[in-house]
Amino acid sequence: MVLKKKKREIQVDAFFLDQQQLEKLQRFSKAEEQNLASLLLQCAQLNNGIQQIQCIKKIMPLVEKMGQNSACDPMVKACLDILGETYFSLGAKNPLKKVLASSLNGLPERFMMLAVQSFVCCLREELKTTDVYLYRKVLENLASCMEDFSLGRASVKNLFEEVLQFLQKSFLDIQEENRQNHGNHVVQTQLMHDLLIAIKVSMMLVQKLQENIQGSLWKHHESFVWQSMCSLLKSSTNFLMDAALLQTVQTTSGLAVILFTKTMYEPAEELPSLVSDLLLGSIKHTDVPEWFLSNCGTLCTEECPDSVLLFLCHGALAMLEWKNGSMGENGEKLLLDIASVLLSLSSELKESSMAMSLSRILAIWTNSAQAAIVSGSPNLKIKLNGNSDIIGKLLEYIYTHWEHPLDAVRHQTKLIFKNLLQIHRTTITGSNEKSDPFFARLIKHLLSLEWHVKGKYASLGCLVECVGTENILQLDRTIPVQILDVMNDQSLAPYASDLLETMFTNHKAHFTLSFQESTWIDQWHDIWVSPLLVILCEGNHDQTTYIIDYYLPKLLKCSPDSLSYMIRILQASADANLGSRGTRGALGALMACLRTARAHGHLELSTMMSNGLVSTECIKQGLVHQHNQVCIDALGLLCETHRSTEIVSKEEMQLIQFFMMYNLNSQSPSVRQQIGSLLRKLFCRIQESSQVLYKLEQNKTKQELLENSTKRHPLGILQQYKDFMSSVCDRLFEVLFPGSSHPTRFSALTILGSIAEMFSVPKGQAQVFQLDQEIDSTRVRTLIQCFASTFEEVKVLAFGLLMKLRDVAFNLQDSENVDLLFQAAMDLSTSTKPYDCVTASYLLNFLVHHKGLQHICLGKWLEHNSQVDENTSVSTVEKNTLAVIKLLLVNVEEEIFQAKKSLLQAAASFPMYGRVHCITGALQQLPFNTLTLVAEWKEMVARLILMSYKLSAVVSPVVQSSSPEGLIPMDSDSESAGRLQMILHEIQPQDTNDYFIQAKILKEHCKVESEKLADHRPMDNICTEMRGKERQTCDVTAQMVLVCCWRSMKEVSLLLGTLCKLLPSHATSEPSDGLITVEQVKNIGDYFKHHLLQSRHRGAFELAYAGFVQLTEMLSRCNSESLRKMPAQWLSGVLEEIKSCDPSSTLCATRRSAGIPFYIQALLASEPKKSKTDLLKMTMKELISLAAPLNESPSVIPKVHALNILRALFRDTRLGENIMPYVADGIQVAILGFTSPVWAVRNSSTLLFSALITRIFGVKRGKDENSKKNR
Repeated sequence: MVLKKKKREIQVDAFFLDQQQLEKLQRFSKAEEQNLASLLLQCAQLNNGIQQIQCIKKIMPLVEKMGQNSACDPMVKACLDILGETYFSLGAKNPLKKVLASSLNGLPERFMMLAVQSFVCCLREELKTTDVYLYRKVLENLASCMEDFSLGRASVKNLFEEVLQFLQKSFLDIQEENRQNHGNHVVQTQLMHDLLIAIKVSMMLVQKLQENIQGSLWKHHESFVWQSMCSLLKSSTNFLMDAALLQTVQTTSGLAVILFTKTMYEPAEELPSLVSDLLLGSIKHTDVPEWFLSNCGTLCTEECPDSVLLFLCHGALAMLEWKNGSMGENGEKLLLDIASVLLSLSSELKESSMAMSLSRILAIWTNSAQAAIVSGSPNLKIKLNGNSDIIGKLLEYIYTHWEHPLDAVRHQTKLIFKNLLQIHRTTITGSNEKSDPFFARLIKHLLSLEWHVKGKYASLGCLVECVGTENILQLDRTIPVQILDVMNDQSLAPYASDLLETMFTNHKAHFTLSFQESTWIDQWHDIWVSPLLVILCEGNHDQTTYIIDYYLPKLLKCSPDSLSYMIRILQASADANLGSRGTRGALGALMACLRTARAHGHLELSTMMSNGLVSTECIKQGLVHQHNQVCIDALGLLCETHRSTEIVSKEEMQLIQFFMMYNLNSQSPSVRQQIGSLLRKLFCRIQESSQVLYKLEQNKTKQELLENSTKRHPLGILQQYKDFMSSVCDRLFEVLFPGSSHPTRFSALTILGSIAEMFSVPKGQAQVFQLDQEIDSTRVRTLIQCFASTFEEVKVLAFGLLMKLRDVAFNLQDSENVDLLFQAAMDLSTSTKPYDCVTASYLLNFLVHHKGLQHICLGKWLEHNSQVDENTSVSTVEKNTLAVIKLLLVNVEEEIFQAKKSLLQAAASFPMYGRVHCITGALQQLPFNTLTLVAEWKEMVARLILMSYKLSAVVSPVVQSSSPEGLIPMDSDSESAGRLQMILHEIQPQDTNDYFIQAKILKEHCKVESEKLADHRPMDNICTEMRGKERQTCDVTAQMVLVCCWRSMKEVSLLLGTLCKLLPSHATSEPSDGLITVEQVKNIGDYFKHHLLQSRHRGAFELAYAGFVQLTEMLSRCNSESLRKMPAQWLSGVLEEIKSCDPSSTLCATRRSAGIPFYIQALLASEPKKSKTDLLKMTMKELISLAAPLNESPSVIPKVHALNILRALFRDTRLGENIMPYVADGIQVAILGFTSPVWAVRNSSTLLFSALITRIFGVKRGKDENSKKNR
């Protein structure tokens, strides 16, 4: 189905003139007729950028009508001055700038000198800029002037020396500013991008205005231009050598060094030799000009860094002329030397960004080689022949990198292989390519490889284009079947389908050229279509799914006529082969083919039915088939169309209703998702086709078109649409009865959500259906009851739907109902069942949107704040959320006070985590950027942080114990009690209960003032709690206490992580502008550090990690330098503690180092992705050193920690490809760790090895993974 993309409205910022400019235009404008001044004045008074563009386009026609003597008119001069000022004030990406430049390109010659004077004056003012942070605008203006703008280029040419001077200054100033802001990643990144633009502009200047340089450069080495060029060359060399800069800056500097050297070097024919010597490190100082040594001396050393050599190779390939043999033999030698250097670097540069650059530069080399070989010498053709050493080494590079983890490297590898084939073809021009031994050897080698080698597919595809499919099939006719058999693996399916497409397309072209008539089609079908139909009928689920997704659409696109052949074959056996739960059968295969054909526009459903290709009964059989995917394909046949405005027929609606009777309770999550997705497409068709019908109804002049297209009255179809949608909603609400299954609820709510979203009413647009008209109080209650589901995804869907319908929902709820709902939410927030507090959170988040919540519910709970009420600028959500959080906070503070007296009583009666969860949920849906009650929120945040610390102090002794899972003895023998006294002494809980000596019964009296623990009667293995007035008995187990404690720790961590986000991160913001202070953030950081490094319980430290990640991500973007440096300081501190082997260290050496790996993961993952990842490099170096068996540490604990941390880092997907260069060292450390005499080291080494295998080979994707061969 082709969904029409909505046209994106182009936002154009309008320009404004100052008072002086406006007065100047008013002075020259004429009321009686339009002149240039009045047109500009009219343009400046417009507030819409689009309208200003239309106005600017009128300037040139008006100027062309002006007489010959107009150039002397002061009005023209004034207008050109204003146009120049306007041009330079506009941003580089503003379309107005390009439109203005395009218009001024058509300026008549008689006005050109005057315009150049105006622009030169404006540009001169721009070049006087001294603020380094405003350089970007000047540089962008210079770039705009030199790009397809004759007036701008003339201005730059006139001010050539001033521009050169500005560029020199910008290089030095930006570099110095970058040095002063070391550690401030945000500012440094901005400065580096400014520097990148400066280098690009300097290169553009040299390339576009070369005649300015050539005129005064060679013979006047003392001239200003020469000195400036030397300065630019020296700065570019420094940037190239500076590894602290962004890689893009270094790469561009490599281009600049070669370009500037090429411009300045004489004689030009010796330049390739200089670059060759530079790359090979064989440069002789006596053969090099003095100016080159003084400016590029660092490049002439023998030990040039590998990355610098790589960027110089790129510069030489991109900046030197390789076509037409213009560089002669020296150029050919340089080309071969570059290949040699690049291939040697491929074994050295392992970092992902460098590996990517190397593959891209090798691809550029193959392009340059293709250009050079056309007019190259016979010697070059011999050295670049397929049998040569260089091509052999390049093939080795391809074989080792075609399954590289980086997609970009794999893509470049394919490009290199394709170009190598073209290079060889050029060297054997005139001979028979199909019988060439090099090609024959390559084909034989590739076919000998196993089909699970991904690189094989793209390489064979390239060879097909050279030698043809027929020649490959002559070697083995079963290749198409072999490739189809591979397609049960999703990771190989895209590669296999691409190869098959290349082969069958080439084969069809071969047959078309070889045979005059279409007698070949049966042979083509036997090879490419028949094996497909066999697999569709009898193949396993994965294989048929991937073939339908990847292969079938490409086959139909190549040969749409093959569809009738497919249908004929499948229909013949459809009745006999209906399929089963495990196979599609002919009926399933038919549904799949018809669905794909209709979705891609090869067939229409009305045509299918009228021609008897498929019957309604056949589709019904598909819709209730026992094979899930056949049902989905039959539904897809009804829902997916090539045009999103195709009218939905009555038959389709009836079939959809039939489908919904039987398939809403599917147990498969993927099937439920596909049903939701397909029905969404159907609703989109109904919505879009209804808009077409409304327009047809309004436009009576198109009645004939209507009769031809729909054959029915539009209003009749629209009524059918409305009735159909209403019946769908009835069915969906019908299945949402209390006690309905999770799959049914999920399906119904997903579909209702799609309906609410798809049929939302834009202003001024008729809508065929509105969900809120189908809603009544019973249905609102049904949706609210979905919050009670134990599955959170059902709660999420119900909440999302209620939010879309909240105005109607609240209108249907009376005050009593709202009060009851609020009371229920408050009760659930303190339930001992963990999922109840999630229900409470969603219920409260829904109720805070009710305008009357303060008066209906909150008034009797909290003291009334008239000031907040009177402030009409405060939104309902903000007022209600503040009040709800205040109420929850008051309750949880009281509960913490009680928990200090008895943790058992808290676990059994009022576990505090529910209240905190509701507070976090309320905060997360609040728009913090638009808060009005800032003072109240600041106070609230301070109270929340204090409450978090208090709650943590109560529960943390349990989760930090060396035995958090079993604190409460379930028996009362003295031996157990004695052992557990040790744990009690270790954790020193704030709970005053002496529950280690004997089992205890807790009683809760009716009166609060006499509340105490009593009646210590021993009972067998039970702690009993008497709750409330009813004195209901319930067990308090160790698990209940533990759950209360670790969930409380979890919620505290998530709350603190959420609060940290309130600190403003923008450079323009002051820390005081936020709702949280810098000091509070530092304290929260120390809290997380303490608990991650001390907690023993996995649930506790895993969830503390979730909050800590939120904090570290905020710190990396923060404007405060002290906060920004904290992750690096924390990281250094913990690494030092690990290395120190201090006996007093509280770090946990068991439980896989507990929270330590999580702590380090969070710190490293927060590093900006585009940075140099210095923290990661430093950490990996330290850890691999610690984990190495040669490390002669007096204790094995640091080694165990290092192995456990390495395992966590290699498993972390957020570190991405930055971790790949350390895989080899990690494998070595893990394998050598197996030889350790210490069990803890061997165990951690085994876990590390497992993580590395997953990182290298990926996760297991299929059930039949063991069937893969690996030779």
